[in-house]
Amino acid sequence: MVKILCQQNSILNQYIAEIRDEKIQQDSLRFRRNLERIGEYFAIRISEHLVYDPREIITSLGVAEVPVLVEYPVLATILRAGLPLHQGLLNVFDKSENAFISAYRKYHKDGRFSIQIEYSSSPDVEGKVLIMTDAMLATGASMVLAYKEMLQRGKPLHTHLIAVLASSEGVEFIRRNLSNTEVTLWVGAVDEELTAQAYIVPGLGDAGDLAYGKKI
Repeated sequence: MVKILCQQNSILNQYIAEIRDEKIQQDSLRFRRNLERIGEYFAIRISEHLVYDPREIITSLGVAEVPVLVEYPVLATILRAGLPLHQGLLNVFDKSENAFISAYRKYHKDGRFSIQIEYSSSPDVEGKVLIMTDAMLATGASMVLAYKEMLQRGKPLHTHLIAVLASSEGVEFIRRNLSNTEVTLWVGAVDEELTAQAYIVPGLGDAGDLAYGKKI
């Protein structure tokens, strides 16, 4: 299942407009904060699909019955661009356990690249709801490899994948490779073009560099 949130009017589109804007991008603090706010928005939307039980809450004037989460989801992110997005989710799901995956593009002499998982740290995810985030979904290969890496920690009850921006090619890659799994893909916006170097156009540039500075 794929949910593209820009197809309806909401404040999310304002945040996406700002992270795309090359002038606003010059303020890395605002760029990170906008990613964080986008993470909070995704968290609220996903929270509508979780399981709740009624609980009696004692107030100063009586007792109120309130539906509360049965179990908090596990939050996982692909380093490094996904960190502000992850923080936004954690602001909402503040009791969640967390997982981190280090993935990078390994370039070859012929100009092609492959995705390498260098490190991962995760709790047990068996039978739990898992939310995985990455700022950009270009080819989709990083997300699929990261998801398979998480399966080494157990089989989640359901997995929600989040990307702020995706290419149409990346969305189709997820469809093809994870079609028989309990996975929902949440995307802020989808751009049609993906360059030969696997950059999304118009996209927004390198989200990791914009958030934390250029790497060597």
